[in-house]
Amino acid sequence: MITFLLVVHGLITLALVGVILLQRSEGGALGIGGGGGGGLMTARGAANLLTRSTTILASLFIAMSILLAVLSAGANKQRVIDPTIAAKAAPASAPTPAPAAPATTPALPGVPVAQ
Repeated sequence: MITFLLVVHGLITLALVGVILLQRSEGGALGIGGGGGGGLMTARGAANLLTRSTTILASLFIAMSILLAVLSAGANKQRVIDPTIAAKAAPASAPTPAPAAPATTPALPGVPVAQ
């Protein structure tokens, strides 16, 4: 299911990038706007359509991102496949002995040891 949602998320991302690149900006960009009135839509109608499309696609992108984050967080929980393996892997061990007392010889030659 996560793979399917990732594919849909990728398609939404590509559509969002495409719609953003079609919009006219102050610098001209790749936009379709600004031409004469001979097109299928007026420049204002195209701008309204692209603005609404951008809003819808951005909302879908954010919602899908949150949904995928929640689903992937739930999918990464530790699972025990065979409980007998865990019992064999952790045998009861004897208590470890206490560490030995430090040596009284100096670490550096010529440095006296404080006692």
